[in-house]
Amino acid sequence: MTKQDLINLVAKKAHLTKKAAKEAVEVFFSEVITSLVKGDKVVISGFGTFYVSKVGDKSVVPFGNENARQVIKSHKVINFRVGKPLRKKIW
Repeated sequence: MTKQDLINLVAKKAHLTKKAAKEAVEVFFSEVITSLVKGDKVVISGFGTFYVSKVGDKSVVPFGNENARQVIKSHKVINFRVGKPLRKKIW
């Protein structure tokens, strides 16, 4: 499903114009991004939880070549934990 597919579906199911549905979807994504940038969790009941975590420095050896050891610097990643209702439908 693409973003445009989602907009069309929201417009149809909520009896909105495509312009209003697009604005609603855009606002939703914008607020999710804003919350994640702040470091807050985004909990969507029945669907799942988005959260940001920090990964520490890692030392890696590509293809077993000890002389080419590299360090991957610490960084943040976005994680998603599936909610129980969604998990039951998928598994």
